[in-house]
Amino acid sequence: MNRSFKKSIFIFLAFFAIGELSAQSSELLTLDRIYSSGEFAQERLQPIQWIENGAAYVTVDNGNELVRWDSKNLEKSVFVPKEALQNAEKSIAIESFTLSDDGSKVLIFTNSSRVWRSNTKGDYWVYDLETKQLKQLGNEFEPSSLMFAKFSADNKYVAYVHQFNLYIQNFTTGEITQLTNDGTGKLINGTFDWAYEEEFGKRDGFSWSPDAAYLAFWQIDASRIGTFYMINNTDSVYSRPIPLQYPKVGQEPAGAKIGLIDMVSQQTKWIPIPGGEKENYLPGMQWINADLLLIQQMNRKQNKLTVWTYKPSNEELKEIYEETEETWVDLAYPDLSRYGWSDNSLPLVDKGKAFLRMTENDGWRHIYKVEIATGRKTLVTPGEFDVASFGAVTEKEIYFIASPDNATQRYLYAIDLAGKGKLRRVTPETFEGVNTYDIAPNGQIAVHNHQSTAIPLTTRLISLPKHETIKSLVENKVYKQKLASLKTPDIKFTTVTTSEGVTMDVRVIYPIDFDESKKYPVLFHVYGEPWSTVATDTQVGLYNIMLAQKGYFIIDMDNRGTPTLKGSDWRKSIYRKIGVINAQDQGLAAKELLKLPYLDESRVAVWGWSGGGSMTLNLMFKFPEIYQTGMSVAAVSNQLIYDNIYQERYMGLPQENMEDFINGSPITYAKNLEGNLLIVHGTGDDNVHYQGAEMLMNELIKHNKQFQMMPYPNRSHGIYEGAGTSLHLYTLLTNYLMKHTPVN
Repeated sequence: MNRSFKKSIFIFLAFFAIGELSAQSSELLTLDRIYSSGEFAQERLQPIQWIENGAAYVTVDNGNELVRWDSKNLEKSVFVPKEALQNAEKSIAIESFTLSDDGSKVLIFTNSSRVWRSNTKGDYWVYDLETKQLKQLGNEFEPSSLMFAKFSADNKYVAYVHQFNLYIQNFTTGEITQLTNDGTGKLINGTFDWAYEEEFGKRDGFSWSPDAAYLAFWQIDASRIGTFYMINNTDSVYSRPIPLQYPKVGQEPAGAKIGLIDMVSQQTKWIPIPGGEKENYLPGMQWINADLLLIQQMNRKQNKLTVWTYKPSNEELKEIYEETEETWVDLAYPDLSRYGWSDNSLPLVDKGKAFLRMTENDGWRHIYKVEIATGRKTLVTPGEFDVASFGAVTEKEIYFIASPDNATQRYLYAIDLAGKGKLRRVTPETFEGVNTYDIAPNGQIAVHNHQSTAIPLTTRLISLPKHETIKSLVENKVYKQKLASLKTPDIKFTTVTTSEGVTMDVRVIYPIDFDESKKYPVLFHVYGEPWSTVATDTQVGLYNIMLAQKGYFIIDMDNRGTPTLKGSDWRKSIYRKIGVINAQDQGLAAKELLKLPYLDESRVAVWGWSGGGSMTLNLMFKFPEIYQTGMSVAAVSNQLIYDNIYQERYMGLPQENMEDFINGSPITYAKNLEGNLLIVHGTGDDNVHYQGAEMLMNELIKHNKQFQMMPYPNRSHGIYEGAGTSLHLYTLLTNYLMKHTPVN
């Protein structure tokens, strides 16, 4: 064989090997591909605004233009042209938008900044669809300082919050009138403090009456709320304290009251709700008609809900509904279809003569219709199943999300409003998994989102009640093609029953090329508190796929106390036992699963974030014989330092049952640490304070327990701010996992 031929063969084999390696590498994920490249970006539907009672909707298109879509024939037309949103040759970026009641004006929110956890402060511009004029509101104030601007029903005025006070602006003349004068940050008018926003979902704190005669608003008295200081060490040569009003568990809640401003006299009357302002919460307020308000009140322990009506014309306050629980009363339910709270409004039916309320006094979460005049209740959703969340109401039916046969999934159902109809599943069988809906006011059109472990998120416009697809809105074709090019794991659902007889849903992500004759390392991903579930039929994140490619089993389980659809006893059993029964369920369930011959008991890790971080700590400290490695992110290590609304709702008052808070706190058991522990926390976390990480470190140091710690400077609870943060965080977690729970 001559030398040149040998060289050709060598070059061919080299190129073949390179091509084969390239093909293999394209099948495998890396942290850079996930968190830096943008390669796997998914499509998302832009937020829509229903108009004309659902006959059409408006959305942002072409970068910064509002377009109108006819819901039935899908004709597209320009609603607000891009060139109309120019100010001094600079385009106004649309962050969100709303329409006036008559649809003649568009209110555009832009240049926003963060307040507490959300960007709720910014600039407002109004585009008049009739005159084609663009006008800025409150331009005499500093930029990015207005909140929650909204038109009166007659379009004469726009009301908004500025620096904790309410203002109205005459839209024609531009004249601005200040309606409240005592807002200081200690007294908050028209918006809320940190705790109300985080735990009740309250941000927008005022509402016009339907006839524009009144403004109803909340005033929050935070004058006695303690100040927690976070420290910024990086933006100056001198550290800077960041003050935060934050009511710790056991501390007196902020006071709350509701006022009515008469638009003629501009005087405020306070609604005299019994019980005082300090030991009660007011999580809901809405207009029923021009002369009737509906107000929701909860006691401090949140185990009693009272609904009042108030008539401005004669100042009559009337109690129309009361609901109590031995544990706690939910307002709106944390669920896959709606993470966190809704605005807590009660859906009105029968032309405003009744409202709908979800209760679980009979062991299941059911919808009841409550007559406003008499308080009479009618069960609308009979049967042994839970309602996950409201959907919409038509004249005869109510739509809602449920899943009577599989708690890991969600579907749309309908039933007659009279409470005598037959339950009807609306979501077709082809959409197995988790389904959510944005239903138009007319109940005839909806935006339908579907996902499962097998199918990434897709979105379509459908007609109701037959659930016929009008148009596909988001198909994620490119993302699906990218996924198809990867080695992806098998994902299966099963159940496990603990030695105490508790049966839990389990989602198992198998390693790539699983071989039953081999043994594999296991990573348990946990949450376990009353705010979220993890064993759900939703699309699996790329990080989990990457770990499965490396050879890990990833297991998610939902213990008692999680908001899954298994009845009230399942969810409420965690009352005063956070950190106790949920950790017990997880530990005993893991012990059962690890009996499977292909799971290696000597290579078991656990990780979680927030409540999942707390669970990770409890499992590491209470079950050291099971878990050798733990990665705890943004954990509550000590329940006595979290906020009062959340912790007291589920745990009671520490003044009455301190032992429950101690028994449920991971810090109590830190002395039992035997394995490898990584603690991760953002120093700027305004939700779960970095303070808890340092308290835990002190306790571990006291008992000479070795651990690793990673603080992320000035990062919040999500640890995402700053260039490269997500890549750095997940590199840290992956390296720690692979070092201490290696793949053979």
